[in-house]
Amino acid sequence: MHPSETRSSARSAGRVRHGWAWALCAWALVSTMLFEGRSWFSVASVQAFGGRDRLELAVVDWPVSSAAAGTSGSSSTAVGGTGAQSSAARAESIKRLLWEIEKRTAIEVTREPVLVRLSDAAELHRHPLLYWTGDRAFPMPGDDELARLRHHLVMGGMLLFDSAEGRAGGGFDDSVRALVARLFPNRSLTRVSDDHVLFRSFYLLRVPAGRIIALPQIEALSLSDRDGRAVIVYSQNDLGGAWARDRFGQWLHEVLPGGEPQREQAFRLGVNLAMYALCLDYKADQVHVPFIMRRRTWQATPPKVHTEPSPAQRPRPGSTPGAAPGEPPPAGVAPPPPQPASPLSPP
Repeated sequence: MHPSETRSSARSAGRVRHGWAWALCAWALVSTMLFEGRSWFSVASVQAFGGRDRLELAVVDWPVSSAAAGTSGSSSTAVGGTGAQSSAARAESIKRLLWEIEKRTAIEVTREPVLVRLSDAAELHRHPLLYWTGDRAFPMPGDDELARLRHHLVMGGMLLFDSAEGRAGGGFDDSVRALVARLFPNRSLTRVSDDHVLFRSFYLLRVPAGRIIALPQIEALSLSDRDGRAVIVYSQNDLGGAWARDRFGQWLHEVLPGGEPQREQAFRLGVNLAMYALCLDYKADQVHVPFIMRRRTWQATPPKVHTEPSPAQRPRPGSTPGAAPGEPPPAGVAPPPPQPASPLSPP
């Protein structure tokens, strides 16, 4: 057989083998879809992360203590928070924050808040950001529930405590600090420094404001001094109260003392918290430092005032400042020196 015919036959055999390979792959794919009950059109809609590729803000559902529930004068708190009864106001505040996150960033969200219980480990680990709010003391979780929450935080989750008491300290504050001490006995809540990446994960912030400014700071707990990742963030300024909006578009709470600019700062802090929970400290990378420093030092330059005298106000050559043309110089002022004659001037 001619050598060229031999090469042509080998190529044909190779094409046949590749064709059979592709046919076997296609058959395996069709068999898998038929076995699992899928259609051709459902292949592209398969979602990652257990069918959830959108951010869901998980609200910790934990009961209030019976002693605190009977306290007179205390208001009801969040759905999923700690309070005497559920409140639609807190549910609307979470919905509004999720709406703002989707509008302002590239994060896709599920706008309905999800209630999670510390006893449900599988559901707990699906959410990188947990939200725990209340306006009074709450009972401590059991050892098993604490172990699940601790494992979730150590493995990358973050927990946001938001006090709705309207003041610094109080029953909710005492319960939060007791819970943190049981979760991580060797660590404690500390003030978040002004240069922390949390204040520049999306917006550049200075004052962590909420519905009020009970404290001009937020606290956080980090598991390591080396990387500084905050696993617990604690605000006593009632962030949810600033986010809350009813179905008719009206704000449910007045923001004091800063009004609407302060409410905007509360939303920006919420966006930063979501970005931090998802992306951690990528904004601390050195590649971002020049751009961040330019934004921090940028300020609007005030318009320059034209202070040069007009041509009519400028002194003529040979005249004395402060004297009108044709008048002698004021007392104590030496007369100007004579000007040399120009070679083009007449003698």
